[in-house]
Amino acid sequence: MSEQSAQRAVHRTALAVNGLTRNFGGLVAVDAMTFDLAENEVLGLIGPNGSGKTTMMNLISGALKPNGGTIRLYNEDITQAKPNMIARAGIARTFQIVRILPTLSVLENVAAGGVFGHDRRWGTHLEDHARQMLHLVGLDEAEHAPVEALTYIDQKRVELARALVSDPRVLLLDEWLAGLNPTELLTGIELIEDLRKEGRTIIIVEHVMDAIRSLCDRCVVMNSGIKIAEGTPAEVLAEPGVIAAYLGDDHA
Repeated sequence: MSEQSAQRAVHRTALAVNGLTRNFGGLVAVDAMTFDLAENEVLGLIGPNGSGKTTMMNLISGALKPNGGTIRLYNEDITQAKPNMIARAGIARTFQIVRILPTLSVLENVAAGGVFGHDRRWGTHLEDHARQMLHLVGLDEAEHAPVEALTYIDQKRVELARALVSDPRVLLLDEWLAGLNPTELLTGIELIEDLRKEGRTIIIVEHVMDAIRSLCDRCVVMNSGIKIAEGTPAEVLAEPGVIAAYLGDDHA
């Protein structure tokens, strides 16, 4: 067993996905997916477009309900729970397309996550904590700014701060780095690395392989709704089946 694996072994399971299935009519978008996420682990959920990654994130966060299988958060069954109850249980997420509250200030956008999420706060306690999260994501000077006036990466920072303000037990990042220019991409990777160093428990859906290699302890690879590989980034990205899924059989 590697040193990294040994360290993971002593951590309890934060999230357990077992046999999870989701159908859309005759299409099986997620097919009997099974994997565990250890506490303080960063797990990459990767695969080609249309492989079922975002559907998987929607199932974990409660936006969709599975047709079969179970999801357990620290051994609590959340499979059929409503999204607001899953958020209160400790799962927070960001989205592929940034979702902000356009009529509210930056600080108010972040504070909203503290009202409805896991570790709920109110009043000045909430505002102070929201400011701490803005500092964490590098937006100290923008708390009173209208969110629509922010750059794209700064809007992403606001959404991330809003997810973090409730101190989630598991953080879901759904292509958080998508759409960033090369300079912004480096900044974004550094920010997630800071969260990793804090010991956050994170699932990352991402197509930027440099980010996957540098940030993730393990990866689960999906293709056509099925898990085709699981292991360290180096292990899974070297597997012929994964190479074929991304590049075609001629490259495997």
